[in-house]
Amino acid sequence: MADSFDVIVVGGGPGGYNTAIRAGQLGLKAACIDKRGAFGGTCLNIGCIPSKALLHASERFHEARHDFAGLGIKTDVALDLPAMMARKDKVVGELTKGVEYLLKKNKVEAIVGEARIAAPGTVELKGKDGSRTLTAKNIVIATGSDVAKLPGVTIDEKQIVSSTGAIALKEVPKRLLVVGAGVIGLELGSVWRRLGSEVAVVEFLDRITPGMDGEIGKAFQRILTKQGFSFQLSTKVVGVEKSKNGLKVTVEPAAGGDKSVIETDIMLVAIGRVPYTAGLGLEGVGVALDKRGRVITDNHYRTNVPGIFAIGDCREGAMLAHKAEDEAVAVAEIIAGKAGHVNYDAIPSVVYTFPEVASVGKTEEDLKAAGVTYKIGKFAFTANARAKTIAATEGMVKIIADAATDKVLGCHIVGPEAGNLIAEVVLAMEFGASSEDIARTCHSHPTLTEAVRQAAMGVEGWTMQS
Repeated sequence: MADSFDVIVVGGGPGGYNTAIRAGQLGLKAACIDKRGAFGGTCLNIGCIPSKALLHASERFHEARHDFAGLGIKTDVALDLPAMMARKDKVVGELTKGVEYLLKKNKVEAIVGEARIAAPGTVELKGKDGSRTLTAKNIVIATGSDVAKLPGVTIDEKQIVSSTGAIALKEVPKRLLVVGAGVIGLELGSVWRRLGSEVAVVEFLDRITPGMDGEIGKAFQRILTKQGFSFQLSTKVVGVEKSKNGLKVTVEPAAGGDKSVIETDIMLVAIGRVPYTAGLGLEGVGVALDKRGRVITDNHYRTNVPGIFAIGDCREGAMLAHKAEDEAVAVAEIIAGKAGHVNYDAIPSVVYTFPEVASVGKTEEDLKAAGVTYKIGKFAFTANARAKTIAATEGMVKIIADAATDKVLGCHIVGPEAGNLIAEVVLAMEFGASSEDIARTCHSHPTLTEAVRQAAMGVEGWTMQS
């Protein structure tokens, strides 16, 4: 006899385990299936969390080696890469155990194995203990995404690596070539640049961080260039030759033209991610996919097949762990008969380099394309007292508001602690606040948050710091 549940969640990442946990909290009998063996998905095991551990450690190393002297601190600093990697692994291990604890606490059956949807309401499972058939009124697909492949290039995770290999290198490469100037490539490039690598970036488009506000993106590129990054934009990789001494990477202009060769020790392929839906049996069940392989859903995360839902990276929208987490809560509440909802205009994104870059809402380019009239307030961290005291004055805050109503439409920050600073504006936007609401809210002094307030004040031209 099949094991019966109210909800079966396929995928144990941020979207999957949060769906199952919320379902359990709402009194539903839930199961969460993951084939990795360690719950938490790509984000926790080989993505967001280990990369942030390395970003933090490498930033401290660089700071101690290059910046402490200016603070009156004498140091003798040496890199212990194995210890840095061991700490990263320890952090991941502790957090995966935390996820397993939360699943158990909320009476979710956590199952390790490969799942295939055999029919609406039926999941066939293959695990280390054999096969099982599970049934449920509701099935949620939360399988996340996988590394996008570069045509003609084989990733071996040794010389040619994905993000998975880039967080596990055994030594600091003398030369690192990053293919793709998006979030993942620039974050991991920052790790190895701080640890001593010469980092070059090749990007097919004519700018870095596509989708970011253009003005912020240009400022970000200038900062990274000062840090030692080199960029070849509007350029594509057309071939790679491997040898024991390294790689010879052939590139040419994106529009076609003369080829050139870049010699490097390690090449990181970071051209994006694609939805992970292979082997789930979706075609056999009749679940519709779009041209990009994403599961098509309505606004309540329902597919075209009754009882089957999808959330996170495998459906439309930004591939962000916190977006998947919000959708997880919403879909569990919808299944339980409640009014789950996600406000996609208030989903922040962060690049965890130093300085960080954070954004929420519309960019100038978005608003121009939509014909919306807007006004802008900006404030540079060079004029922020706290930024001066911590020697982190590069960057700025930019707030965009509707010209007629003053409603905040977007905020874009490049600067220290940008990922934390953006939360204030996300909350303001969730409540439909105006720039004046932020401007008239008292902020502690001296703090970095004052830069957000000053940018909001700048929307109406009454900035009070210079």
